[in-house]
Amino acid sequence: MRPATLLFAAGLASLMVAAAGCAPADETTAPAASAGSTSGAACAPAQLKTVAAGKLTIGTDDPVYPPWFTDNKPDNGQGFEGAVAAAVATKLGYAKDQVAWTRVTFNNAIAPGPKAFDFDINEFSITDERKQAVDFSAPYYDVTQAVIALKSSKIAGAKTLADLKGAKLGAQVGTTSYRAITEVVKPGAQPAVYNNNDDAKQALQNGQIDGLVVDLPTAFYITSAEIDAATIVGQLPQPSGTPEQFGLVLDKGSPLTGCVSQAVDALRADGTLQRLQQQWLSTTQGAPTLT
Repeated sequence: MRPATLLFAAGLASLMVAAAGCAPADETTAPAASAGSTSGAACAPAQLKTVAAGKLTIGTDDPVYPPWFTDNKPDNGQGFEGAVAAAVATKLGYAKDQVAWTRVTFNNAIAPGPKAFDFDINEFSITDERKQAVDFSAPYYDVTQAVIALKSSKIAGAKTLADLKGAKLGAQVGTTSYRAITEVVKPGAQPAVYNNNDDAKQALQNGQIDGLVVDLPTAFYITSAEIDAATIVGQLPQPSGTPEQFGLVLDKGSPLTGCVSQAVDALRADGTLQRLQQQWLSTTQGAPTLT
């Protein structure tokens, strides 16, 4: 996706309600706080062991896209994840000038090994497999996956998963969108894999794939603001009864995990997460679930 303008984001905001749902396998419910979970003064900036003393370093990819961020500027506090990150920083006691951003690719952020960030926000679904390499905060968003296609595509009118069995589908590498194809749709053709959604969207427009799988808010943005000839075919059902949830990624065993989870839980309890969903994320109306 190309970054949205603030004007467009503001226009969409009045029409949006939270997208909620469930999707691919291996997602978990909210993770338990780490053994280092603390509260009160112990979670104040002076006590937190951050990568840069006195600062909170937040990671995300480059580029980042609406509706999660705007203008590829994660530090402006715009877009759902930009606003969530800013709210978490504030809840932890960091002023704006005490927050630094660093760019880390999706796959590197969830790979084993020391991190150059305190937490990373980039639509990371919480999975048991990923939890072997990194920590996750409490979840900040429940999401579903969706299929988009050109209106002229043979799958544009699909009503069931069976209607997608003969389709060539694509998704970004390493994402639960890709896993939704292999574990939920299970098409006859091997899915196409792309380094990022820009490459995947180009393949869709070029007719190299019949459909593209992305999270639902992204699907709404692509079809409403980027590819006029595209439509949302439908949402994909969850396989196990557990919703797919996004969490902030931290270093494995990070001493910050408990405090960051506590901040996320507080933002949910005071209604901030719900308000940000209503402001930035698209409605699920018009996106039936494929069964």
